[in-house]
Amino acid sequence: MLLLTAVAELAFTLAEDMGPYPHPTPASRSPAVQYTNPALYTMTWILVLLLHDTQRFHLRRDSGPLFLFWILSLLCGVFPLQTLIRKALLNPEVTASFLSSITFGWYSRMVLRGYRKPLEMEDLWDLKDDLKTQQLFSRFDRNMWAELKKARQELERRRSRRTPCEAAPDHRNGPSKAQSQDMLVLEEKQLKQKRKEDIGSSSKDYPKAWLAKALIRSFSGVLLKSVAFKVAHDLLVFASPQLLKLLVSFAADPTSYAWQGYLYATLLFVTALVQSICLQQYFHLCFLLGMSVRTALMAAIYKKTLTVSNATRKEYTVGETVNLMSTDAQRFMDLANFIHQLWSAPLQITLSIIFLWGELGPSVLAGIGVMVLLIPINGVLATKARAIQMKNMKNKDQRMKIMNEILSGIKILKLFAWEPSFERRVGEIRVRELKDLLNFAYLQAICIFIFSCAPLLVSVASFAVYVMVDEKNVLDAQKAFTSISLFNVLRFPMAMLPMVISSLVQTSVSTERLEQYLGSGDLDSSAISHDPGVDCAMRFSEASFAWEHGAEPVIREVTLDIKAGHLVAVVGAVGSGKSSLVSAVLGEMETLKGHINIQGSVAYVPQQAWIQNATLKDNVLFGSELDEARYQRVLEACALLPDLELLPGGDLTEIGEKGINLSGGQKQRVSLARAVYSNADIYLLDDPLAAVDAHVGRHLFEQVLGPDGLLRGKTRILVTHSVSVLPRTDEIVVLVAGAVSEQGSYSTLLANGGAFAQVLSTCGSQEDSTPKGEATVGAAEEEDRDVPETSTEELAADVATMVWRREASIQRRRFSRSTSSTKSLRKALQASQVGPKGRQPAEEVKGQRLIEKEAMETGTVKFSLYLRYLRAVGWGFSTWFFIAYVAQYTALVGSSLWLSDWTNDSLRYWNQTYPASQRDMRVGIFGALGVAQALFLLAGSLLAARGAVRASQVLHRQLLSNILRVPMSFFDTTPTGRIINRFAKDIFTVDETIPMSFRSWLMCFIGIISTLLMICLATPYFALLIIPLGVFYFFLLRVYVSTSRQLRRLDSVTRSPIYSHFSETVSGLSVIRAYGHQERFLQCNDRIMDINQKSMYSWLISNRWLAVRLEFIGSLVVFFAALLAVIARDSIGSGMVGLSISSALNITQTLNWLVRMTSELETNIVAVERVCEYMEVENEAQWVMEQRPPPSWPSKGEIQIIDYQVRYRPGLELVLHGLTCDIGSTEKVGVVGRTGAGKSSLTNCLFRLLEAAGGKIVIDGVDIATIGLHDLRQNLTIIPQDPVLFSGTLRMNLDPFDQYADEEIWKALELAHLKTFVLDRPEGLSHQVSEAGENLSVGQRQLLCLARALLHKSKILILDEATAAVDLETDNLIQTTIRSEFANCTVLTIAHRLHTIMDSNRVMVLQEGRIVEFDSPERLLQQQGLFFTLAKDAGIVSTQTTVL
Repeated sequence: MLLLTAVAELAFTLAEDMGPYPHPTPASRSPAVQYTNPALYTMTWILVLLLHDTQRFHLRRDSGPLFLFWILSLLCGVFPLQTLIRKALLNPEVTASFLSSITFGWYSRMVLRGYRKPLEMEDLWDLKDDLKTQQLFSRFDRNMWAELKKARQELERRRSRRTPCEAAPDHRNGPSKAQSQDMLVLEEKQLKQKRKEDIGSSSKDYPKAWLAKALIRSFSGVLLKSVAFKVAHDLLVFASPQLLKLLVSFAADPTSYAWQGYLYATLLFVTALVQSICLQQYFHLCFLLGMSVRTALMAAIYKKTLTVSNATRKEYTVGETVNLMSTDAQRFMDLANFIHQLWSAPLQITLSIIFLWGELGPSVLAGIGVMVLLIPINGVLATKARAIQMKNMKNKDQRMKIMNEILSGIKILKLFAWEPSFERRVGEIRVRELKDLLNFAYLQAICIFIFSCAPLLVSVASFAVYVMVDEKNVLDAQKAFTSISLFNVLRFPMAMLPMVISSLVQTSVSTERLEQYLGSGDLDSSAISHDPGVDCAMRFSEASFAWEHGAEPVIREVTLDIKAGHLVAVVGAVGSGKSSLVSAVLGEMETLKGHINIQGSVAYVPQQAWIQNATLKDNVLFGSELDEARYQRVLEACALLPDLELLPGGDLTEIGEKGINLSGGQKQRVSLARAVYSNADIYLLDDPLAAVDAHVGRHLFEQVLGPDGLLRGKTRILVTHSVSVLPRTDEIVVLVAGAVSEQGSYSTLLANGGAFAQVLSTCGSQEDSTPKGEATVGAAEEEDRDVPETSTEELAADVATMVWRREASIQRRRFSRSTSSTKSLRKALQASQVGPKGRQPAEEVKGQRLIEKEAMETGTVKFSLYLRYLRAVGWGFSTWFFIAYVAQYTALVGSSLWLSDWTNDSLRYWNQTYPASQRDMRVGIFGALGVAQALFLLAGSLLAARGAVRASQVLHRQLLSNILRVPMSFFDTTPTGRIINRFAKDIFTVDETIPMSFRSWLMCFIGIISTLLMICLATPYFALLIIPLGVFYFFLLRVYVSTSRQLRRLDSVTRSPIYSHFSETVSGLSVIRAYGHQERFLQCNDRIMDINQKSMYSWLISNRWLAVRLEFIGSLVVFFAALLAVIARDSIGSGMVGLSISSALNITQTLNWLVRMTSELETNIVAVERVCEYMEVENEAQWVMEQRPPPSWPSKGEIQIIDYQVRYRPGLELVLHGLTCDIGSTEKVGVVGRTGAGKSSLTNCLFRLLEAAGGKIVIDGVDIATIGLHDLRQNLTIIPQDPVLFSGTLRMNLDPFDQYADEEIWKALELAHLKTFVLDRPEGLSHQVSEAGENLSVGQRQLLCLARALLHKSKILILDEATAAVDLETDNLIQTTIRSEFANCTVLTIAHRLHTIMDSNRVMVLQEGRIVEFDSPERLLQQQGLFFTLAKDAGIVSTQTTVL
C-alpha cells in the first residue's frame, strides 16, 4: 500500500504537468520536491520488499520494532492516500470505471442528493480541465485567427477585383459611455450624403465562411468520436426489424422449436441495450460539443469587445452585443446537438428503403416517390423560414436595444411621465416580432405535418401498390409488421431532418452576424509609440485624428510637447475637441496622420465616472495589491473618508451597478482615487472637478492634482472648465475646433491677449481667480479640515442612499464618534474594515449589501404556473388543441388494429384468390385512417402555434407594463442585467422553446398510452408488468426531475452575471483599456462562465443518466412483450404478435422523450415563473386617478409644504422631519445644505418618487397625493443633473408624444442655443441620436435637456443644478435663458455651486432633514448661520467680510 501511495503521488504530479493542458509558465509548474520525494519513496519500498523476500529463506524471528514501524507507516500512509483519492474525487467522472462511464453510474450520488434537497452551486463537482472556458477558448482562438487570416486575404482579393473607386463608408460615431464626450463630432455635409447606403454596403463586405471551419478544427476530436457511436447505433437500429421478422415467422409456424423464440426475444433485448448505450454516448458527446462551442463563442465575443474598433462599436449597441452572446451562441449549441443528423438521416433513410425493397419489392418505389415529392416542399419552407428568421432577429435586436435604454434612463422616464410613449415603441416592435413568430410557427406546423405524414403516406402508398400490382400479393403479418417497423425507423430521421435544416437556417443567420462582429477591425493604436529616447513625457507630432476612417478630423495637426512632471491644463469651448485629445492619447481614435509618443504607464479619469458593481475598496484598488498606507493616503486626499462615515459598511459597502448608490461627485472621487492609487506615470484627467462642489474641487486640487498634491512630480493632463485652477498650472493648451490655438503659461497667455484672455475677462465675475481669492481658498481649506462633512457634496437621490444616511446617523449618535479630525476618521475606517471581519465571517453590516442575491425558487414547479401559461394561451385554444391530438392518436391505434386484422387475410384466403372488393375495402379504410391522422395533426399544430403566440403576447405585455410601473427603489437594488435577462432569455423561452416542449410532451404522453393499450390488446398478461415498470419509471422521473429542474434554475441564475459583467465591461471599455486591464477582465469573465458551465454540464449529464435508465425500461418492455408472445404463441395470431412487438420497439424512444419533455417543460416553465415574479413586483401609485387636477393646473405655481415627513420604507427612520414652508407664485428659491441634508429627497417628494410618511404637499390648492402620478409629473418641469438621451430622432427626444408643432420645437432649440447645430444636420429634427446620445457631447446633451424643459414649460421648474458639464460661457447662456424664459415660473434650484443661487428671492437651508434657515440670501449672510458657513467654504464670502 505504501508503494502504491508513492507511485500514485508521482503519477498525479506528472499528470498535472504533462497533461493535455500544460502550465502556461515554468513558475506555475509543480516544484521539484514533488518529483524527487515520491520517486525516492518508491525506490525505498521496492528495496524493502526485495529484502523481505530474501528474508523468507532464513529461519529468523520477526523484529518487534520493525513490525511497529510498518504498522505506524501504514497508518500514516492512509492519510496521504486518502488525500490523493479525494483529489481525484473532486470530479468522480475522472476516476469512474468503464461500466460506470457508459451507464453514467458515477452521477447517481448527485441525482439522489438533488432529490433529498435543492441543489446549490457548492454541491456541484468541478469541471474537468478540458471543459474550462480558458482551455476551450485558447484552442478555438488559435484556429479562429488562422481561418480569419485566410478569410481576410480572400476579402482583399474580392475587393481588388472590384472597382477601386468606391467611397469609404461613413458611420460617424462619438466616444464611449465611460469616456467624456466634451466634443462636437465635426460632420461636414458632403460626407453625410450617402451615409445609409455606405453603411449598407460596408456591412455586406466582411471576411466570410471562416467560423464553421475554425469550429470544426477546434472540436474535430469530439466530432469524430460521436460519428463512430452514431454509425454503430444506426446499424443496430436495423437489427430489430429483422429479429421481429424472425419472431413473427416463428409465431406463424407451429412446428418451430420453443428455444428459437426465447433466443430471438433475448437477442432483441441485447440489441436494444447495446443500441441504447451507443446512442447515449453519442448524445453525450454531441451535447458536450454544443456546450463547448457556445462557451468558446461567448468567450470570443467578450475578448473581441475588449479590442473592438470604434467603427464597429458604433454599429453595435450593448443590447445587440448581448444578443450575440445569448441568442446567437445558443443557436450554435442547439445545432451541435443534432448536427450528425445531416448525414445520419439520409443513411437511415437509404438503409430503410433497401430493407423495404427486400420485403415489398418494386412497390416500395411508390413510397419513395412520395418522399421525393416532399423534398422541394421542404426546400421552399426552409427558404421562407430563413427570411422570417432574419427579420425576427432584427426585431429582437431593436427591442433589446430600446429595453436597455429604458432601464438605463428609467428615472428620466418617470420624472417626465414618458413611460406610455416608450411602452408604445416597444409594443410596436413586439407586434412585428410576434407577427413573424406566428408565420414561423405556421411554417413549422406545416413542416411537422408533412414529415409526420411522410412515413404514413409512404406506408399507405407502398401497401396499396403492393396488393394492387399482383393478385398473388397478399399482405401477411411478416411483411406488414417488418415493413411497419422499418417505416417507424424511417419516421425519426424524416422528422429530425426538417428540424436540423430549420436549426441550420437559424444558425446560418447567426454565423453571418458572428462573422461580421468577430471579423471586424480591432482598435489600431499603431500611432501610439513608446520610444524612451524622446526627452519629454508625451509628444504629439503633427497628429490628426478622427472617430473613424474617412471622417473629418476632430483633432487637427496637433504638435505638442508635454514635459515630465508638468501639470498641463487643456481648455476650450464645448465641442473644441478637449476630450477627443484625451481619447487620441488612449488610442481610442483613428489616426489620419502623425503619431504620439508616450513614456510610462497611463491612468485615466473619464468625465463620466465608470464604477463597477463591487465594493468601494475594490473600485479603488482596481486589481492592484493592497498597500494599506498608500490606500489611506489616497482616500484622505480624494476626500472620501467622510463618505465612508455615511456608508454602512465603510469601504466594504457594495456599490450598485453604474454606481447607483453614489452621488455624481462621489463617483467622480472614487474614479479619481482609482487613478491616484494606480501610481501611473502619466495622468489623463477629463474634467474630474466638474461633478463636485466648489470647495471639494478646491480640496482635490490642493491635495491631489495641484503643485503640492499627491501627484506632484507626475505628468498630469487636466481637461477643465474651471478658471480658478489655471494660474497654478505649469502650462495651458487652448483648443479651438480641434487645433491648438495657443499654448504657454497662464501669465504668457494673459499677456498675449488672445482668445484665452477674452474668455477669462467674460468669466471674471463668475469665479474669483484673484490672489485675494486664493487666500480665501486657504482659509476655507482649514475650515474643511475642522468640519470634515463639508468635503462631500450632495448624495444622489436614491432611496437606498437615504436609508444609509439615516442608519449612519443613528450609528454616529450611538457611538458618539468624534469627527473633529481626519485621524479619527481614519481610525473609524480601519475599525469598519476590521468590524465585519472581527465578528462572524458571514455577518454583514445592515445596508452594506445593496444588490441582493437573485431570488431563485426551489422545489416543485407550482401547478398554478402551468394554468397561468394555459390561461395566457386561452382555454379555447388549449381545449381544441388537446382534442385534435387525442383524435390523431385514436386514428393511429385504429389503423394499427386494422392492419393487424388485414394481415390475417393471408391465412383466411390461403391458396385462394384474394377478392378485389375485400382488397379495396382494406386499402380504402387504411388510407382514410392515415389521412384522418394527418389532418388532426395539422389542426393541432396550427392551433398550438396560434395559442403560443397569444401567450407570448400576453406575458410580454404584462411584464413590460409592470416593469414600467414599479417604484424607483426596485431599479436601485436590481441589476439591469437581471431585468434584461427576463426580456431576453426568458421571453425567448416563452416565445420559442415552451410551445415546442408542450407540443412534444403531449404527443409523447398520448403516444405511450396508445402503445401500451395496443400491447395489452395483443397480450393481456402484459398489463401485470405495467405496474412494476410504471413504479420504477415514476421513481426515476421524480428523482431526476427535482435535480434537473434545480440545475436549470442554477443555470438561469448563473447566466445573469455573465450579461451584467459584459454590459459593465462595454460601458467601461475605455477605462479598462487605458489601465491595460483587459487580461484581468478576461480572466474574470472566464471564472463567471465556468460557474455557469458547471451547472450546465451537470444538467447535461443528468439527462444522459436518466436516458440510459429509461431505455433500459424500454428494452425490458420489448423483452417482456416478445417473451409473452413466445409463451402464448398458440393462443394469439401472428398479426397480433407483430403488432405487439412493433409497438414495443417504438416505445423505448417515446418513454425517453416523455421524461425529457417533462423535465424540459418543467425547466422551461421556470421562464414563466421568472417573468411572473417581475409581473408581481409591487407598483407605485396609479398614473391617472379618478380625481384629476383642473386643466390649466398649476396656474400660479404656489407650493405649500405642510409638516411633510418621508421615510424610505416602514420601520426605518425619517429622511425629512416635518418640513413646513410656503413658496409663493413665481418665487425663485435656492435649496442648499450639506451632504445628507435631504435636498434631493425634497425633489423626489415633489415628483412622488418617494411617498409621504406624514403631512402633505399642496400645489395651487391641490394635494399632490390625491392625484395620479402622471397628472403630477406632466405638470412639473425638471432639468435633471444627468443629461439622459435615448436613441431615435432629436424630435423624439424632445417630444415623444408628438404634442408640439415644429415651430415650437425650433423655438425651444433656439433658446437652448442649439438651433445652429441642428440646422447644420441634413436631417434637421430627424437627426438620429445614437444610444445614450453618444454622438453628442455632454454639453450638447445638457442643452437638449434645457430645450426639453423649455418645450414642456410649466409653472414650476425644478433645477437640479445641471451645468457641471459645460464651460463657463455656455453655463452663462443657460443661466440667462432660465432667468428670462422662466421669469413667470416658480423655480426651485437644488444648488451644488452656491454662486448660481445668490440672486434667488429666498434660500432654503436644510440640515438633517429639517429647514434650519429660510430667507433672502442677503439676510442669511448677515445672520452668520449655516448658510454663511457654506458661503464662506465656497469662497463667496471673503475674509474681510468675516471680520466685519
